Amino acid sequence: MSLFRETTLTCPQCDHPIPFLESDSVNVDRNPDPRDAIIDGSFQLVACPSCENAVRLEPQFNYLDTADGLWIAGFPGRMMADYLALEDTITDVFSNAYGAGAQSAAQRIGDTLTARLTFGWPALREKLVLAQAGLDDVIVEMLKLDLLRRLPKASMGPGMELRVLAANETSLSFGWILTNQELVAQEFSVMRPLYAAIVDNPEGWASIRAQLTDGPFVDMQKLYMGDGRKPSD
Repeated sequence: MSLFRETTLTCPQCDHPIPFLESDSVNVDRNPDPRDAIIDGSFQLVACPSCENAVRLEPQFNYLDTADGLWIAGFPGRMMADYLALEDTITDVFSNAYGAGAQSAAQRIGDTLTARLTFGWPALREKLVLAQAGLDDVIVEMLKLDLLRRLPKASMGPGMELRVLAANETSLSFGWILTNQELVAQEFSVMRPLYAAIVDNPEGWASIRAQLTDGPFVDMQKLYMGDGRKPSD
């Protein structure tokens, strides 16, 4: 079951206090509403009763969907610089809950789960969209790197992220997103054969895959953030 706790937010526009139920964990096995709300952007969103300004709490909770085989530790985007330490922390949390440190019944569930670490709402939303579409998030991150070489004008920069917005049988819809505002600055579509070409070339992408999957933070942004994880880490 999902767990919430009472807290009080302060409206950044008028300083009015807002009573709020903050999520500590989300489990969509019996109730898919939180998953749908994360995807449509309404989860942890409230209107200030004084000025009607929309206020959204940053993500900081664990998400579980056994049907899609997904366990995610979601954190605020501002914490991305600490991803190496957080990878270690949530790897231990997952191990204790569903891995070697858990009871056998929980371990059986853990064997069906993919553990991921995300930063900010757009990244968390993307993981859910990909899982719902049956797409491999590692392949998608490699596809993004491929697209950066193909696009004549890439919008990548501070505060801007490339995310999959939607997917169907023929194409993937991508958007350059202003992360803090959760606004799509530019949108474009990519045909599925580009995704399939990466699936069909595992040797050519082996080195990048190893870097992307050396921890639960599977995101191309980690490749541009310092030296990354050392082999002995």
